[in-house]
Amino acid sequence: MGLLSNRIDRSSLKPGDHIYSWRTAYIYAHHGIYVGDNKVIHFTRRGQEVGTGTVLDHILVSSIPNRSTVPCTVCTPPSDGHGVVSSCLDCFLAGGILYRFEYAVTPAIFLAKARGGTCTLAVSDPDDIVVHRANYLLTNGFGLYNVFKNNCEDFAIYCKTGLLVVDDSTMGQSGQAVSIIGGPLAAVMSTPLRLVTTNVYGMVATAVGVYCASRYAADIGMRRDVMKVSAEDLTRRLTTGLLQVVEPSLAVLPPTVS
Repeated sequence: MGLLSNRIDRSSLKPGDHIYSWRTAYIYAHHGIYVGDNKVIHFTRRGQEVGTGTVLDHILVSSIPNRSTVPCTVCTPPSDGHGVVSSCLDCFLAGGILYRFEYAVTPAIFLAKARGGTCTLAVSDPDDIVVHRANYLLTNGFGLYNVFKNNCEDFAIYCKTGLLVVDDSTMGQSGQAVSIIGGPLAAVMSTPLRLVTTNVYGMVATAVGVYCASRYAADIGMRRDVMKVSAEDLTRRLTTGLLQVVEPSLAVLPPTVS
């Protein structure tokens, strides 16, 4: 693992790896689980990588590469019932670079990664268990897609760890979501602290500190509101309504909301 980049060669891939690829302009990354035979299982919103029904779409959709109109003979078509799909590695990468999400990193390495969604303090389960979870959810689903509480990174992290956030009032385990929210949140939270700073550099340092602290506290490896749930129990909870993810409204938010 590199300190500045998690980029890897295809030759080093092994079943059970949590991989991702940044989309155009590095606005966001798409995550999945490599299961072998050049196939990746990943979570989408009815086959689309994004689709929140909000103004966020205008930002994220613009970063998605143009798809070929010729259907791939390897990839499974999107299901109307759920968004867990199997794709060949080429279609998953969509022309992007291959990266591997790192687990059980040290706090120093975690904080050195300026942007979330690349590593976690949590420990991964054995590769065969990871592949089993991914294949099971390919058939049984992972609930409704939500860009902040139940997205592709949440899916991959669950497959790797079996951990789910049990407090519905808090944000999901996705590092990308923390990064998207964390920046503005750090600025807001650090505003009262500007009274103890003497210049703009002190304000920036304070905001960065608050942002790093929020990322660290929200990481799945540090949270206390998580529990180990088997894939079979997860789908049972989803089916019976004991575990729910509310799908975002399709109404477009006002331009002032970000």
